[in-house]
Amino acid sequence: MLQPISAVTAESPAEAPVLAVRNVSKEFATVEGPLRAVDDMSFAVQRGEFLSVIGPSGCGKSTLFGMIGGLTSVSRGEIRIGADKIVGPHRDISMVFQEESTFPWRTVIDNVAFPLEIAGMGKSERLDKAARFVKLVGLGGFEKRLPSELSGGMRQRVSLARALAAEPKLLLMDEPFAALDEQTRLLLGDKVLQIRQELNQTILLITHNITEAVQLSDRILVMSYRPGTLKREVKIDLPRPRTSEIVGSDAFGRYVATIWNDLREEATRGMQASEQLA
Repeated sequence: MLQPISAVTAESPAEAPVLAVRNVSKEFATVEGPLRAVDDMSFAVQRGEFLSVIGPSGCGKSTLFGMIGGLTSVSRGEIRIGADKIVGPHRDISMVFQEESTFPWRTVIDNVAFPLEIAGMGKSERLDKAARFVKLVGLGGFEKRLPSELSGGMRQRVSLARALAAEPKLLLMDEPFAALDEQTRLLLGDKVLQIRQELNQTILLITHNITEAVQLSDRILVMSYRPGTLKREVKIDLPRPRTSEIVGSDAFGRYVATIWNDLREEATRGMQASEQLA
């Protein structure tokens, strides 16, 4: 079950990975001196794969998200989407954030159509396309509602539909369901799995939730405490199609326990480091 940490996942001669992260590090300047948030991270995501990155608070997960999404510069190493080096936001990457990101003055369908409007697509065509993605995330019938008329889980589905409407090669999600209750998270996980299967969508999820990671992923990368680097890779050998029903299985519980042992060790390191600074 546990896989050794290696450099970038081996590339198939027939198809290069959608995403390749090669020896990436990130340092920030602070009043105490340079702070290394991420250290020598290397991994790849293949087409159609669901990969999750998990780690304790302060391990650099969000920094990694920002570098892959082109929102944060890389100090060392490189990140590529297909053949293109990431030097800023890229047309082939769509992002879903933890924070509320719907436009409150736009209806559901106009929110989803927004990236298509920015891309210059005609109104009739973009609304037709947006309507398909609204239905895909299970919001058919809510096209004319404003975000204020929706629950938190429904608003995150709007954000998901908007990201998918751009038909990205990589869907990048940073703790998208963190503000939701556990039941809603599990049900939205089912919806994400359904969408992933229907579209063969390549997805990278940044999360701190072990259950969510095991439920959704083909592989999970466990990060160490700061500076964040790869501690372990766990391949999730659970059958697909997969739903939240699998959460109660013995095999699921063993994966959760294995990953928790790693996270507990790293979280303890983080607490000890904080106490030393206090």
